[in-house]
Amino acid sequence: MRYILIFVFLSTSIFSQEDSLPTSVSLVGINLGGQLPSGDLVKRFGPNLSVGGSYAYKTNKNFLFGIESNYSWSRNVKEDVLAQMKVDFSNGQRTIIDNEGYPADIRLTQRGVGIHLFAGKIFNFLSANKNSGVMVQVGVGYIQHKIHIFDAQQKIAAVKGDLKHGYDRLTNGVSLFQFVGYLFMSKNRFSNFYAGIEMYEGFTKSVRKFNYDTGLPDTERRLDVLTGFRIGWILPLYSRNKDEFYYY
Repeated sequence: MRYILIFVFLSTSIFSQEDSLPTSVSLVGINLGGQLPSGDLVKRFGPNLSVGGSYAYKTNKNFLFGIESNYSWSRNVKEDVLAQMKVDFSNGQRTIIDNEGYPADIRLTQRGVGIHLFAGKIFNFLSANKNSGVMVQVGVGYIQHKIHIFDAQQKIAAVKGDLKHGYDRLTNGVSLFQFVGYLFMSKNRFSNFYAGIEMYEGFTKSVRKFNYDTGLPDTERRLDVLTGFRIGWILPLYSRNKDEFYYY
């Protein structure tokens, strides 16, 4: 009986030590965040929300290599590209009139997408689990944003079909990405989270080249900056041996 107890104790100690070692693993994640614009972008949009996904490979040295993408949206549009269409209505308000002479139901919102390749590292400063810690990432990729024009009743001829492209300010270009936060990795598959500050710098220009509302070409280069907070959930994809180890 004594030898059995010694064997169990030694086995538990060995597995506990290995359990604390950094592990090579694939990480699939989803995230939600909010962002504040600056640079040239603040003249066009206000705060937005974003949702996205990511894939990363974490080495046993806690280095990260992966890809992330996100979709952003907002009702905070500052640049009124339809201002010239507004007229003084009978109630004293300036509004857009549809083809039948009634106030139009038209809305301007922000839409944006981004995709970036990144590299990073987990610094194990604040956790006994060697797979957790302060997470730093840097990357490069592509960013795009536009003003989405929604004509609810489809009764405004000036923004039907491709005509709306003259007002939507579609803009894209190369962007840089940085993230600093904290990653918590548990011993099971499901309690794995991270949170932190993200930043994007887009070196962009207009795709449309000409804006119908101003009657002027749009060829200026822009610096579009987004700074925000992101929280995410991660599903680690361990190898079969690792699965057996965790559920030993």
